[in-house]
Amino acid sequence: MESESEYFSPYRPDGKLYGFVCVVTSANQPIGQAIATELAASKAPNNSHLFFLSPQIAHGAACIYTCTQTDQTSGLSDSLSKLYPNTKIIDYPYSISSESDTLTLLDEALNAWGRLDVWVCCSGLLGPPTIDATTPQDLQKCFEANSMAPFFALKYAPPAMAKTTPKGNYANAAPKDREYGSIIVVSSTASTYGGCWGPCFTMSSHAALGVVRAGVAVLKGTGVRINCISPGQIDVGVDLKALDTRGMNAQLPPADLQSVDVQKAHIGLERAGHPAEVAKVAGFLASGFSSYITGQNLVVDGGAGTMCPVMVPV
Repeated sequence: MESESEYFSPYRPDGKLYGFVCVVTSANQPIGQAIATELAASKAPNNSHLFFLSPQIAHGAACIYTCTQTDQTSGLSDSLSKLYPNTKIIDYPYSISSESDTLTLLDEALNAWGRLDVWVCCSGLLGPPTIDATTPQDLQKCFEANSMAPFFALKYAPPAMAKTTPKGNYANAAPKDREYGSIIVVSSTASTYGGCWGPCFTMSSHAALGVVRAGVAVLKGTGVRINCISPGQIDVGVDLKALDTRGMNAQLPPADLQSVDVQKAHIGLERAGHPAEVAKVAGFLASGFSSYITGQNLVVDGGAGTMCPVMVPV
């Protein structure tokens, strides 16, 4: 019987990512951390009764570059290596707005592994909450984080994803015998309507979804898919007291902006989401489970956008 790692197929029915080399940006943020954990997981943890924390699908990627925008590491190299020793975790400082940094990362991944399979842009920036507080420099930073980073992924990752390789001599290895890749852009529900926060957030999030939609035609014939995840209210562990009110250090509005009563009134599932629930969607889009999905915007908001067009009244 052929072992699980003896062949490469992006369409395997078990959702495994054997052999896959992945990049996750902003891995020091809660959603980025959760996505890296989801892609690395090769077994369900002991707290499997917590459905939103327990990966029912064990993806088991071969390598994940956990990228951060500063010299401070994500800390995932130590923690995930202990939990999932068959997945190589590489902490990698990386400026998401730098074209040269993007090309250097691609070169290093190809030199080390000979392949690239998944690129997750998880580097969103909230920006100031009002037009009066917004400077042109703020707007530029938001566009760099929310839409320039996905543009670089669309422009430069597909040729690397086209590389095929024989099976390597490392844990969770598998050959890659066809062109395949998945680009995943984590944006927000501000990608489709306004009023979630300030103008920077709405404008740059719309642009991020524009990269995804433009990418479908760009990627025709490459075997690479591109999709967007738009989270709504996600509890990332930041309360109002700790919030940078100019939004230049945050990815999403804090869930505390809505009281429990407001969440019950305006969110179909009556609560804020968890980073791990966003991560499960990323795992789905990275794997062959989503083999016929590209150019789509998967909204992860507990039904808030359907019930009420304004997620966060400001």
